[in-house]
Amino acid sequence: MMTTTQRSAALFAATAAVALTLTGCAGASGGGDPTDVNPDGEITAREISWLLSRPADGGVITAMEQIAEEYAEENPGFGLNLITTPDRPSYIQKYETLAAANKLPELFDTDATPFAQKLAGQGRMVDIDLLLEDLGLDGEFREAALNYQRFDDGSLYTIPFEFQLEVFWYNADLLAEAGVEIPATLDDFAPMCEALRAQGITPIALDGQDGWPLERYMAYYPFRMAGPQYVQDLKNGEASFSDETGRAAVEWLYGLGQAGCFQEGFSSTGYADAQAQFTSGRAAVYNIGTWELGNLATEALDPAVRDAVDYFTLPTIDGAVTADNEYVTPSGIGMAVNAATYDPLVRDFLAYALERYPEVYAASGALSPTTGVETTIPDGATPLYARAVEQAETVGSAIAMPWDTQLDPATNTRLQQELTLLVQGDSTPDEFIETMDATLAENVGD
Repeated sequence: MMTTTQRSAALFAATAAVALTLTGCAGASGGGDPTDVNPDGEITAREISWLLSRPADGGVITAMEQIAEEYAEENPGFGLNLITTPDRPSYIQKYETLAAANKLPELFDTDATPFAQKLAGQGRMVDIDLLLEDLGLDGEFREAALNYQRFDDGSLYTIPFEFQLEVFWYNADLLAEAGVEIPATLDDFAPMCEALRAQGITPIALDGQDGWPLERYMAYYPFRMAGPQYVQDLKNGEASFSDETGRAAVEWLYGLGQAGCFQEGFSSTGYADAQAQFTSGRAAVYNIGTWELGNLATEALDPAVRDAVDYFTLPTIDGAVTADNEYVTPSGIGMAVNAATYDPLVRDFLAYALERYPEVYAASGALSPTTGVETTIPDGATPLYARAVEQAETVGSAIAMPWDTQLDPATNTRLQQELTLLVQGDSTPDEFIETMDATLAENVGD
């Protein structure tokens, strides 16, 4: 039986092999013209496939299954085959392996990662800016939803199907018990945590098991201090963790750990358990997106907690270069269109689906990536639900990008590991910076 270390080494080796294979065929044609978004020919119904990484019972898949059934009624013989791998690491390995073998299906999920940008550079993904313009839908999408999907050069090769706000949910009663108010700045977090700890209250519930929630905190200080450009420069080797911005972020996170901001044993706490700590009144703050509105802004919450729940958006810092209404506003993993298999049928289905999708998706209570459609507030929702929906209309254009969608896999994995050690106090800011700058130097350009 393989040990955890052996399995990790094997995964890294497989990922590296895929990356080398992809790099080796960098000059290869994808088999279609990424700019020919309205190809000539008859629409011949057949089954097409979508390789995706989304919850099987989630709003996106539910809406698209309904739309595909409607389309099939008008186009007998059509079918949408969903190839689902909800576990993101497993999905990425499958996606990159298929890409290296030139076996990606008609549609496939991807973040705007360096790997995806290589695919686009090889002409293997349809230009979505051109497609939306051709379909007359370019003005329908939220600017922030499209910007989240763009590569560093501003090009767009994936379609958003979601729109979320990531906020800090808090228990007003617990903050009042500790005699503190919601943080006005990021530098107010540590004092807030110390005051809550003094009252025996867990300050912040964190899903440390999955890595990305703690990594979100790493993104906050740089975004307020230097804007979204910092992580782009970091992954391109034009910035480092030892820079003023990077060091400020590292020291801020180290300070959160020293102040006891997160629950004991946070590194082994999973998603559901972290949320339960907040909804049961055992933790005062919980950082999560509006995809959890149905669980946090609902009358079904424990009455002892329900009326105390509220939220605030990402606090600022002194001298911030980003606005208060600019924070993490993701539009989720995007859907890319394979240029090699793009034909009149795929175009016609996408035209139908993208026209119908906003109405169907918003009816489920979700925020649509488009404007001009009203989200249905579900029965039993608290006023926070409608407030969050309204707030989505006022977000700014700059986005605090999640770093796990920006950094190369090897750097990202090491960052998540080192962040846990830093916050636990098992490494110092200087040790963290030295390790991560060496990791960056090793992986930039891979």
